[in-house]
Amino acid sequence: MKFALAGNPNCGKTTLFNSLTGATAHVGNWPGVTVDKKEGTYKKLEEPIHIIDLPGINWLSPYTPEEVVSRNFIVDEKPDCVINIVDATNLERNLYLTTQLLEIDVPIVIALNMMDSVKKSGDIIDTTKLSVTLGVPVCEISALKNEGIKELMEISYKAAQTKREAKTVLSQSNLKALIEVATDKLKAKNVESPLFHAIKLIEEDSLETSMHQDVLTEIDPIRQNYVKNEFDGDFEGMVADARYKYITLHFSKIIKKAAKNTNETTSDKIDKVLTHKFFSIPIFIVLMFIVFHLVFSEDLFFLNAIFGLEIKNSGWINFFTGMGYDSMLLEGTNSLEGIPSLGVFLQSWMGWLTGSIIDLVSGWFEAGGVLDTWYAGLICDGLLTGIDAIFSFLPQILLLFLFISILEDSGYMARVAFIMDRAFRKFGLSGKAFIPLLMGFGCSVPAMMATKTFEDEKERDMTIRLAPFFSCGAKAPIWAMLATVVVGSFLGDIFVFSIYILGIVVAILSALIIKAFSKQKEVPPFIMELPAYHMPQFKNLLAHLWEKLKHFLYKASTIITAAIIVIWFLSNFKWAFWQGMVDDISESILADLGRVLQYVFYPLGWSWGVDGWKYTVASITGLIAKEDVVATMGQLGLENGTINLSNAQIYAFAAYNLFTLPCFAAVATARSESTKKGFWVTLLWWLLASYVVSMVIFWIGYSFELFWWLGLIIVLAIIGLIVGLGLTIIHKRKMNKEKRVA
Repeated sequence: MKFALAGNPNCGKTTLFNSLTGATAHVGNWPGVTVDKKEGTYKKLEEPIHIIDLPGINWLSPYTPEEVVSRNFIVDEKPDCVINIVDATNLERNLYLTTQLLEIDVPIVIALNMMDSVKKSGDIIDTTKLSVTLGVPVCEISALKNEGIKELMEISYKAAQTKREAKTVLSQSNLKALIEVATDKLKAKNVESPLFHAIKLIEEDSLETSMHQDVLTEIDPIRQNYVKNEFDGDFEGMVADARYKYITLHFSKIIKKAAKNTNETTSDKIDKVLTHKFFSIPIFIVLMFIVFHLVFSEDLFFLNAIFGLEIKNSGWINFFTGMGYDSMLLEGTNSLEGIPSLGVFLQSWMGWLTGSIIDLVSGWFEAGGVLDTWYAGLICDGLLTGIDAIFSFLPQILLLFLFISILEDSGYMARVAFIMDRAFRKFGLSGKAFIPLLMGFGCSVPAMMATKTFEDEKERDMTIRLAPFFSCGAKAPIWAMLATVVVGSFLGDIFVFSIYILGIVVAILSALIIKAFSKQKEVPPFIMELPAYHMPQFKNLLAHLWEKLKHFLYKASTIITAAIIVIWFLSNFKWAFWQGMVDDISESILADLGRVLQYVFYPLGWSWGVDGWKYTVASITGLIAKEDVVATMGQLGLENGTINLSNAQIYAFAAYNLFTLPCFAAVATARSESTKKGFWVTLLWWLLASYVVSMVIFWIGYSFELFWWLGLIIVLAIIGLIVGLGLTIIHKRKMNKEKRVA
């Protein structure tokens, strides 16, 4: 049998799915869209039950990919039973979706979730009366505490064996006659679930009108009788109003509120602080700083910076840095500056583990006398080194996701999205985009993966497009190395800080440009039920992490492996590859390509001179992992003292590596999370942004070096363009507002 789980966002549907399916769950994408398709098996009944977790939706109208997927699956696939998860703490709002599901000819069972919270508050819900009113079984559950799950599945299994005829709450409204006529006409055409299709056709649902235009034409004379009312011919509004009136009239009596409910709930009291007009954003910044500190800091709680703590004992150094993994050792000494955070600690040990595997495999080849063969190089220097690059930051990604999942499951992240929504809407994004962009400072891969929950495809594509502009931790070695070359140590500090600011500024400008010249309408208000605060369930957190891990390994590793092989081949062979591997990368195909591409980057300044091709090659190898930019430069002899670039050239080179294509892991993630068209636009945007920004920065700096007044004119011209862009957006917004009013 096949059961579908349907419900509003934040109703506990995913928690129920995890409880039902456990280790049998797997995640993919629905055909043609990037919306999650979660499937699993429940094995505690007479026969295995195939469980499909449909995307969370508020109604069955085709406004988002999630709504289309859920609707088409229930209507077309006809599951044996639909389990409608209803948040009992927000019963009346959740029942709006229920009234639409009842109009489809499929067995339905209502899972009244969060009943433990209802009982704790002293409220009473008459589930027997609710079941009689809806005409379908109702079962009380608590998905979080795993209560009532067995009973729910037994009731659903029994319901699935009985055919159910659709009914509608609109039969008691003034639309009854119109619905009956439309239903009869669709029945005559042998349309399945005619009642559901009839009501959607009356609403002028875009999917229905495209399929049944002839029926719409036939009932249009009857529809005209309803035009002159308070809705002025808006049939969707009429239907929605009729549903809510029925819900208010019949279901408000089923709930008996406790007298103490007139007081503030615990969530209300917490929200007074966490969503405060002035304190909310500072509190969030502090919380996220703590999260990033625990994941990425090499000086936990600033024990070295404040107290001068240094660890010189070799045993403790090996423990904290992965048995001699020395990237955190103080240069020129055998001491460790402070204690690494949990994320850095795990990353160090992962680096030791993967490095040990590489050494072990290399030892096998060396013992066999084939260490210098091409296949040994491919395995050790290519594939294994690439896998090391993938897995080295995996512990930090998972740890970051763990903390974010805790904040999400507790109900806090929903508040943050609302807090940031107003500001982000000015850039064509909603408040939901704030978290992924912030995560971009840690790593672009989890930042892009976090957009999976976005309902709007255009917003998802734009957020993915902007995420790499927030400088990730892998790019930090590039800025640290270049900072030593910039004239003056104090200027080096400003240089690193300005790179991060530049990324934010360009991300904002990119969003403004896309919004100004795209056909995308104004971003609608971010409407979402704020869930009550609660303790996250450890089992669900582990399930979330396992999903992220599988998604990353399955989706990202394929393209990364292929790219690693290509880059390895180009950097280890010359054009006459049959003559064997090269001893020096400067003799390789990649070096020759760098010498050719050097001229493409001449307008950017940093490819000038006899060493110009080396910077091009370093940028290309950075596609595997951005840390490879520094490693390749060192391999080509470009280090402090040998980098003969002006400050303008250095800044242009840094800007190019900040905005160009991110690492292959991020590119692969962008491909899996974006729409097909959006992905190619994103690639083009990264290439154009890196080229244009790098070129502008170089010529501004070069102009100031030649004549200060020339540089000033260019800066004023750029400011003028930005102001013009802002005025264009304001004018466009004003015109859209006037159209809506008209």
